[in-house]
Amino acid sequence: MKYDPIKRSLGSVFNKTPWLRKLFYRLLDLLLLRAWYVKRELRSWKARGREPLRVLDAGSGFGQYTWYLYRLGPAWQIDAVDVKEEQIADCKAFFSTFDKEERVHFLVGDLTKLEAEDTYDLILCVDVMEHIEEDEQVFANFRRALKPGGMLLVSTPSDQGGSDVHDHEEESFIDEHVRDGYNIDDIQEKLKRAGFAETEAYYSYGRAGQMAWRLSMKIPILMLNASKIFFVVLPFYYLLAWPVAYVLNCMDVRRKHKTGTGLVVKGSSKLDA
Repeated sequence: MKYDPIKRSLGSVFNKTPWLRKLFYRLLDLLLLRAWYVKRELRSWKARGREPLRVLDAGSGFGQYTWYLYRLGPAWQIDAVDVKEEQIADCKAFFSTFDKEERVHFLVGDLTKLEAEDTYDLILCVDVMEHIEEDEQVFANFRRALKPGGMLLVSTPSDQGGSDVHDHEEESFIDEHVRDGYNIDDIQEKLKRAGFAETEAYYSYGRAGQMAWRLSMKIPILMLNASKIFFVVLPFYYLLAWPVAYVLNCMDVRRKHKTGTGLVVKGSSKLDA
């Protein structure tokens, strides 16, 4: 299953005007349960009152989370890095229409070669690590790039069915993943080996969230891969499916899960003595 052709098709529609792009971001925030978890953590971080902040959106993609970070903290400076030149160019063009203070800087970059040191208060990395083979090198780069007392926030699939894989013989629903998901203990051990002083991880996408994901994401993507005619059908599908998916998302984000197909992971650097 390839996401990039779908992304390009959607981009050709929603990039026509800035307001359509903003509408697209809002739709993603509603549909993607991981955005609910990530935004909750970011609001909690903001509540600590540490401003101004310098933030790295590591693997910024469409710019969905860069847009949220931009609106979340008016004193925040944001570097958004992605390996795909076309996405960086696309985001630059969009943000140039309103970011007159130039608080956001989009950069083409490989996270395995990130060289920043003691630069960022917060590093956000959403649905990226499952695409990178050299994950421990990236974690070490993140640790070096954080200021003392800084935090890394990661959202990634777990090994409990992440990437829609439920046994060893299944292939990932998403071809671009180099691993089907992280073990909740293993990823924390990797962060500790990278030098993070404290780690925390919990499951997202419990049973309710998994049902919502199938309704709001998997079925539509399979439809669009089958035929572009489903772009016409999709709005009517969501009229029926979205209310159910919304309720399921609300249930999921308000519960603690013993297991789940997603992980939210945090790593903190030590404060200077």
